[in-house]
Amino acid sequence: MPKPCTVTEPAGLLAFMFAAWPDLKKKQIRTWLKYQAVMVNGRPVTQFDHPLNKGDVVSIRSDRFAVPKTTLAKGMKVYFEDNAIIVIDKPEGLLSIASEAEQERTAYFQLTDYVRQGRPDSKARVWIVHRLDRETSGLMVFAKTPEAKEELQGGWENIEKRYEAVVEGRLPAEKGTFDSHLDETNPYRVKSAPRGPQTRRAVTHYRVLAQKNNRSLVALTLQTGRRHQIRVHLADAGCPIIGDEKYEARTDPAERLGLHSCGIVFPHPVTGEIMKFESPLPRELARLF
Repeated sequence: MPKPCTVTEPAGLLAFMFAAWPDLKKKQIRTWLKYQAVMVNGRPVTQFDHPLNKGDVVSIRSDRFAVPKTTLAKGMKVYFEDNAIIVIDKPEGLLSIASEAEQERTAYFQLTDYVRQGRPDSKARVWIVHRLDRETSGLMVFAKTPEAKEELQGGWENIEKRYEAVVEGRLPAEKGTFDSHLDETNPYRVKSAPRGPQTRRAVTHYRVLAQKNNRSLVALTLQTGRRHQIRVHLADAGCPIIGDEKYEARTDPAERLGLHSCGIVFPHPVTGEIMKFESPLPRELARLF
């Protein structure tokens, strides 16, 4: 691998690399760029005309096919990034987007600052595609263009979204489906209700992975994406998620909500390539089994 190079005057990324490493084949440099092997100040970059400033350091990762996991403040990690999307692993306790009470300690605010590289005058930004509850950890997808946001949201119901939950008690079967209509009139306390103008259908498929000490580890796949859908369905089954006092949980052995967004599969909004991401169950939940 070539040694890192420090930029001495403003330039475009690809032009700089051609000049900095004249002995390397241009095809090789373009391949590194395509597969996120090119790093600018420690961050993977794929945009060929990415603007470089004096003092920037350009380097090549030796593990160019590995998934980059750039750690941000509050434990948030970037799993993947290109010109259209960013896939992150959100820690428990962090809001997805601002509320009236909290404007800055959010995944959206942190990612906006991240894409602006600390430059307040930058116009770079991200668009939120979907949300996770503050108490839920795991994979989230953000768009870097309004077109990517519209493309992803337009097909969101068809995207594979997988979760794992630690619940109290034991479910009635090793696998099955929850199917009910949810009343979201009170966004802080959603409930199943008879079908009506105030309800929307919610479908969750589940499979029990493990059981121990009157707790179960459950894999869940969403067919629909309603507010608090998994939490309501598991509570309805008499197996609320640990730490979920709002939905009648009695125990909190991990001192957090036992719900994690562990997998997501979707077509790339620009290329159509199938993107697959997985996030392991956090240690404080996995240790319970």
